[in-house]
Amino acid sequence: QLQLVESGGGLVQAGGSLRLSCSASRRTFSSYAFGWFRQAPGKEREFVAAVGWSGSTTKYTDSVKGRFTISRDNAKSTMYLQMNSLNLEDTAVYFCAADHDFRVVSDTGSLVRHMEAWGQGTLVTVSS
Repeated sequence: QLQLVESGGGLVQAGGSLRLSCSASRRTFSSYAFGWFRQAPGKEREFVAAVGWSGSTTKYTDSVKGRFTISRDNAKSTMYLQMNSLNLEDTAVYFCAADHDFRVVSDTGSLVRHMEAWGQGTLVTVSS
């Protein structure tokens, strides 16, 4: 089973930047599509961004477009989320997710229930 480990979370001031990383355990990393989801205190988990198998296909939720960039390095079995111009509403636990089907990792609805793998989450706190 694919194991995912996130890193890079922390405390940052509004307007600052962070880069999250998601490392995977399997040699079949390139066969998975990946996504980032987040859950703020008292709120439901929401889709943030997704990247396809080669990295050329991406999808973002509207609130992060132009500020966040998702990417992957298949040679390093690592996926990234570069977050710029962070604001208070970006405070959340960020989860890495993986599935062979891009539709699952990029879904904003019930398809996420079929996600093949989730990371443990990394906390991002944006302060004023």
